[in-house]
This record gives sequence, structure tokens and C-alpha cells, in this order.
Amino acid sequence: MALHFGKRDNEPSRPLGSGGMATPRNTAYGQSQTSQNSTPVAPQETEVKPTTSTVPATTPEGGSKLTVGPNIKLKGVEITDCDTLVVEGTVEATMDSRVIQIAQQGAFKGSCEVDLAEIYGTIDGNLTVRQKLVIHATGKVTGRIRYGKIVIEEGGQLSGDVECAANGAAKAQSSSGAKPSMQLAA
Repeated sequence: MALHFGKRDNEPSRPLGSGGMATPRNTAYGQSQTSQNSTPVAPQETEVKPTTSTVPATTPEGGSKLTVGPNIKLKGVEITDCDTLVVEGTVEATMDSRVIQIAQQGAFKGSCEVDLAEIYGTIDGNLTVRQKLVIHATGKVTGRIRYGKIVIEEGGQLSGDVECAANGAAKAQSSSGAKPSMQLAA
């Protein structure tokens, strides 16, 4: 026999309400609030679908990631200790990171040093990519650009002072007086 405090033996069991408290049995003047045959209804779950982005997820697991969403403007900052920066809005900053991803509607202006850059939108300023720069068909890169390896899809734009810095050869040559740079306009 179970003990039920405040319950008569002839009353049927009722489900607990939210917060762990029993629901009121009677309202004013002895009227019942719920019917005897009511069953608890589970809260409905809504399905949340992630938004699709034009930037693939190449973030290393466990790495720190900063996403500047659409219609967001981030101006006059220095971004540090960020493994991946995803720009879907507008950023004017200085950053040193591992990965930058510019979405199709995104724009970055400033100075950027990264290992990998994947550009669907626009970037303007000083861009140093230590490993690989990928400019997709909708991407536009302007300014002073240094890179290790480069991939430009048909339609991608690259203009400015462009320099290949593969394996540090460009740094060694520039200190000896030779400057391996080229001017490109797409």
C-alpha cells in the first residue's frame, strides 16, 4: 500500500504538474479543474533544422570557432586565439588564426594571417595564407596577397600585389633584394 499524503483512498491518482507540485484538485466552490479521464499530454517537440551555409565545415574538432552571422558588422577589433573565423556578415579587423572562411554574402577588410583561407565572398586588405588559399567562383580577393598554394575556381577574382611565398622562399628572396611578385587583375 502506497502512502499518499493529502489524498483520500477513493480519489484516483492524478499526474504531477510542472515543477513537481501536484495540480490543484479543486478550484473555487469545489469544481474540478480537470476531468477524471484526462491523461497527461507530452510537450510537443519542434524540429530545428540547421541553416545551410555556403561555407563547408572544415573546423578542426575541439577548435575555437567564431561566426559573424549575416547582417552583423564587427569593426575595429583584433581577433586572436581563434582557430576558425566564419564571416557571413562584415568584419573590419586584424587577425592571426588558423582558418578563415568567408561566406558568399560575407566581407572581410583588414589584415589577416592564416594557414587556410576559403573565400566565397570578398576580402580586401593584407592577406597572408601560409598554406592554401581557395577562391571560389563567387569569391573576390583584393589587396596585398601572399600565399603558399592557391586554387581559383572559374569566376573567382584576384587582384592586387600577389606573391607566392611557398616554403618561405619568398621571404629569403625578398631579403636578398629579389622580389618575386606579380600584378594580377581578373
